Amino acid sequence: MVKFSREYEASIIPEWKAVFVDYKCLKKLIKRIKIARRDAGPPPLLAAGETGSSYGFSVLDPVRSIAARFAAHHAAASSPEGEEESLESDSGELVRSTDKHEQEFLEKADEELDKVNKFYATQEAELLARGDALIEQLRILADVKRILADHAAASSRRGRGRALGRANSMPPPSPSVNGSSGRHLLSGLASPQSMSDGSVELQQARVAEGAAVAEEVMAALERNGVSFVGGGLAKAKKDGSGKQLMGRAALLQLPATVRIDIPPTSPGRAALKVWEELVNVLRKDGADPAAAFVHRKKLQHAEKNIRDAFLALYRGLELLKKFSSLNVKAFTKILKKFVKVSEQHQATDKFSEKVKRSPFSSSDKVLQLADEVECIFLRHFAGNDRKVAMKYLKPQQPRNTHMITFLVGLFTGTFVSLFIIYSVLAHVAGIFSSTGSPTYMDIVYHVFSMFALISLHVFLYGCNLFMWKSTRINHNFIFDFSSSTALTHRDAFLMSASIMCTVVAALVINLFLRNAGATYTDALPGALLVLSTGVLFCPFNIFYRSTRYCFMRVMRNIIFSPFYKVLMADFFMADQLTSQIPLLRHMEFAACYFMAGTFRNQAYETCTSSPQYTHLAYVISFLPYYWRAMQCLRRFKYAATPTPLWMWMVVISSSGATIYQLYWDFVMDWGFLNPKSKNLWLRDQLILKKKSIYYVSMMLNLALRLAWAQSVMKLHLGRVESRLLDFSLASLEIIRRGHWNFYRLEHEHLNNAGKFRAVKTVPLPFRELETD
Repeated sequence: MVKFSREYEASIIPEWKAVFVDYKCLKKLIKRIKIARRDAGPPPLLAAGETGSSYGFSVLDPVRSIAARFAAHHAAASSPEGEEESLESDSGELVRSTDKHEQEFLEKADEELDKVNKFYATQEAELLARGDALIEQLRILADVKRILADHAAASSRRGRGRALGRANSMPPPSPSVNGSSGRHLLSGLASPQSMSDGSVELQQARVAEGAAVAEEVMAALERNGVSFVGGGLAKAKKDGSGKQLMGRAALLQLPATVRIDIPPTSPGRAALKVWEELVNVLRKDGADPAAAFVHRKKLQHAEKNIRDAFLALYRGLELLKKFSSLNVKAFTKILKKFVKVSEQHQATDKFSEKVKRSPFSSSDKVLQLADEVECIFLRHFAGNDRKVAMKYLKPQQPRNTHMITFLVGLFTGTFVSLFIIYSVLAHVAGIFSSTGSPTYMDIVYHVFSMFALISLHVFLYGCNLFMWKSTRINHNFIFDFSSSTALTHRDAFLMSASIMCTVVAALVINLFLRNAGATYTDALPGALLVLSTGVLFCPFNIFYRSTRYCFMRVMRNIIFSPFYKVLMADFFMADQLTSQIPLLRHMEFAACYFMAGTFRNQAYETCTSSPQYTHLAYVISFLPYYWRAMQCLRRFKYAATPTPLWMWMVVISSSGATIYQLYWDFVMDWGFLNPKSKNLWLRDQLILKKKSIYYVSMMLNLALRLAWAQSVMKLHLGRVESRLLDFSLASLEIIRRGHWNFYRLEHEHLNNAGKFRAVKTVPLPFRELETD
């Protein structure tokens, strides 16, 4: 049976660990009470008969017990009053020696109870306020959608009636900015070009129609509690019919309005933002007022944001319910232990009643809000299908199957066997000897190294996943991954083993064909590249499609980083790319050699000595640092002529870069080198129990950061040895990066835990905007 303390530690929410009941500390205090009572010994008048276990068992214990009871009764009957007071004083002094520890336990338990109550009250208030805001946002969205749908239907009916006459008088419509119906934000305007088309009557009709929409939308927003500065609406209603149009046009000039605020996380949303700002500038410059429409695309984004916000709210409510139940259980368990050791039934009962009356134990507001969120999500976002709603609200965790473990072992064993076979065949054929074919060595080296580095990186990522799970670092929350589709360490190991097994199998077949004298044997590595590319972009749900698509989405965000919002997963992946420059160079060669068709004539020099290839190599070496905007000067060591001046420049720039990288690793990414920390030169909070691991990791990171030194050393190596050295250094850099990953995410996790961030905050789309 698992002890409750272990079950409790494994169940608590990692980001809220500091505000849970400190069960271990309370257990230590109970142990002190137990030790104090044992050291105090039995009461003087109760001899060994009552506490014979303290002195060992004896056959005379029953006799001693009877004699002790008789002596106590005789002493109580015959002793004078002063002696009785003295006995009570002695007994009271014994109780007071244990009362000190019991009082310490009760005070500590009371502090823990206050801590839990304060945090629960704060979180409950935030979630309730968030729930009210979301319900209000949903009402606004429903009203705006209803009004726009009604006006769209009315416009279509009117449009069918006058379509023929308008077709003869209107020029062709200009294309919309966003590729849709040309409608814009509630805070924006239609383009002035559209207002100059057609007759004056048509312009007035458009203004009137847009103003009517704006009037109804604003009235709906006011009904939902959104206030506006100014009285344009009331003035328009009081004016006569002749001034009704001008009143509605004046409505658009209100100094405050409501906008659908969608963060510009993509180029499309950024374009909407730019158009918004442009329209606002035109509006301030006194451009003709136009109809104020809510853009259809914006409504879709707003609806998605509100849905995601409800999901995040429900997740927070579930965590708070778990927080409440675990703390109630912890207090119940620890009080049972306390009453068993101290026998303080009255104090324990009072404290138990206090726990039961506490807000975190007795409040049902969270339960009510959770039920309300379920009903709202079921009705508005799941089409009254409870199965679909629960799929989003309570996603099922993927089950761990033994099949993945079996496949990992199978592919690993196959890879080892094939690699041994390949090594033997290559040695017999003299491939790696000085008389071997240099062309084969160069081609195979690039292809094999590329896939080997990928497999090594995936394997180390699997090790990171295993360590993050073991230390309860919530990497899925930090990276904003879905727990139902995120990779586990077994999945990463399976990917790594399958890649290496496939690659080595291709190399063995290639060597057999070469020894048999087959033509176009080098097309097999090219086919392997085509196969891997096809698997990466395969649209079918095979071989971790969600992970592949997520990888491609992150790579897209990195490449177009000025136009996409940078998330944790994006710059974390960009950091990985800075350690994969050799991999990118191998990919460059493979693309040049196989895609250009040079495998037909074995023209290896075409992809090594041409100026275009060399310049592209510089760009590829620079790109990861451009994406991360750091250490761009390192590319000079590839372009410099090997003169003493350039050599010294390489040494100086690389040394400076290394010092800066070490500072960034230790201080910014890991949070170390804090002279005021209680852990010498580390940080105050550590996840790993052994501090020596952190110091070893710092020294290892320092050693691996100095791998660039081999580039300035004049080492005279053969072709095979040089290739092996390059591959080893590239592998060491990947190992350093995999080792760095754990501490980087540990630091991020501790920052989240320091701010109690366990649920993401989704920005709400509708907000009041005040303008001058």
